Amino acid sequence: MALGDTPALNRSREVPAATQSGYMMLLVSLLLVVLALFLFLAALAPARTDGWMMLGAIISGLLGLLALTGFYKINPNEAAAIQLFGAYKGTDRNEGLRWVLPWLTCTKIAVRANNVISDKIKVNDARGNPIEMAAQVVWRVTDTAQALFDVDDYREFVDAQIEAAVRSIGSRYPYDDIEHLEVTLRGNHEEVGAELRVALIERLALAGITVDECGLTHLAYAPEIAGAMLRRQQAEAVIAARRKLVEGAVSMVEMALDHLSKNNVVELDDERRAAMVSNLMVVLCGERETQPVVNAGSLY
Repeated sequence: MALGDTPALNRSREVPAATQSGYMMLLVSLLLVVLALFLFLAALAPARTDGWMMLGAIISGLLGLLALTGFYKINPNEAAAIQLFGAYKGTDRNEGLRWVLPWLTCTKIAVRANNVISDKIKVNDARGNPIEMAAQVVWRVTDTAQALFDVDDYREFVDAQIEAAVRSIGSRYPYDDIEHLEVTLRGNHEEVGAELRVALIERLALAGITVDECGLTHLAYAPEIAGAMLRRQQAEAVIAARRKLVEGAVSMVEMALDHLSKNNVVELDDERRAAMVSNLMVVLCGERETQPVVNAGSLY
């Protein structure tokens, strides 16, 4: 067989199963057992011995006991896949006591929501920095046939696909961007979580599983570079803060000089203007409180 001739997976599809209410069949099976007991006692009566009554008792008893083996129960948010000698015959989602033909088998599967918190995994972000990531995912089975028959173990399949999706998302974006010019893992949790959910839904569709909610629960630099990246973040934050501080100080100095000139408070030549600008910048940009110096003489 050529490489391109690999047979495709035969995808299953959930269909309703032909099952019965267990309460009605319980009554029927009990009536059969009572009928068998009555016929058996009647056949053993001293007054008469009837072979047909004994045969009827045996048949009724066997049918009643055989009917008792077809009962099963379904809890809320649970389903049962019905099979006949390995062939899928449908899924029963009706909760309560149910009955099916005794030669049919049922495999129960929970369709309630499951919450998974993945292990911390190490990923290289878009800039090549090693980071640690973990995700929380709420998933549930929507197609029982696909979950049971299209994958070997759907729970292990979910865990593997969560790890693969987290790695893919983690390598697509940088951890952080001090200038906030691009989508980052640390600064855009909702966008990253939405993209992770879409990726997981596509990956888990093969197993008949959907994802209701997901998001990152752990995001940090790897220990070997955490100290260096922390110092870099601090330096970038200081530089950004200084830039904002200088921009604000310049605008305040411009506003002060404009008001002084417009209101004719004082006439400043170039040298006095330069001195005032210097003093205002020191006051506005300094990290410590400034101490005023009173000049009793002339600037010149």
